[in-house]
Amino acid sequence: LSHILKMTSVGVPIKILHEAEGHIVTLETVTGEVYRGKLIEAEDNMNCQMADVCVTYRDGRTHQLENVFVRGSKIRFLVLPDMLKNAPMFKNIGRAQKGAIGMGLGDGGPGSARGRGGPRGGGRGTSFRGGMRGAPRGMSRPGGPPPMRG
Repeated sequence: LSHILKMTSVGVPIKILHEAEGHIVTLETVTGEVYRGKLIEAEDNMNCQMADVCVTYRDGRTHQLENVFVRGSKIRFLVLPDMLKNAPMFKNIGRAQKGAIGMGLGDGGPGSARGRGGPRGGGRGTSFRGGMRGAPRGMSRPGGPPPMRG
């Protein structure tokens, strides 16, 4: 339910990570430990819960663990099963690139100006940068109505 309420859409890599739930994955942390086991749950922030895990420490020792939780920001990379290449999600992306459906890839429409040299803002005020700044009320632009005297 929480992922439905979220306003931001997740990208393709996170969708693939969710597809890997229930499969055997290999995960390396930023400290160099390697965890191999069944991915029970993956969150949008890449937090991963795994079961039946074999951990290999940096010095080469291995250890069996029943359950492991790894914080997403501490993951260097994940190795996912090859079978995910055939996930139905990739077929949807192929259709989106052909213009059939939208999968958050963007269509270059009116809302995509930012990040491509477009103007900032887009909120209240004028459409050009710095307009009406410092002008007295009623004198928003040259030739405009004079200030009201009262």
